[in-house]
Amino acid sequence: MVRGFNWIGAGMPRWLVLLGLLLGTVKSLLVLDKTAKKSLQRIMELDDNTCIGAVYSWKTWLLVALMMTFGITMRRLTDPGMVIGTLYMAIGWALFLSSRHGWIQWLQWIRRA
Repeated sequence: MVRGFNWIGAGMPRWLVLLGLLLGTVKSLLVLDKTAKKSLQRIMELDDNTCIGAVYSWKTWLLVALMMTFGITMRRLTDPGMVIGTLYMAIGWALFLSSRHGWIQWLQWIRRA
């Protein structure tokens, strides 16, 4: 038994965490990375006096609204449990993993300053 995963639990919960990480990684690499790179390019091209809402395109704002609506709907229609936990794990890991592009861009920016 792997000692590092004792906090997850045994059996099904452990596999669901690993499934969530796998699904999140796939989503990050295939979907979110492309969006993050395009958004970062747009942000770097903005003027200093640009409205903060212009940081994201209208498509990204629509995606945020849809994700919020989906999350609220899921919380109201389902009981907390392993399935919704796995979904949250996948979404959270995907967002965290894709945020690396923003951190890399920020580090490059502060090194130039």
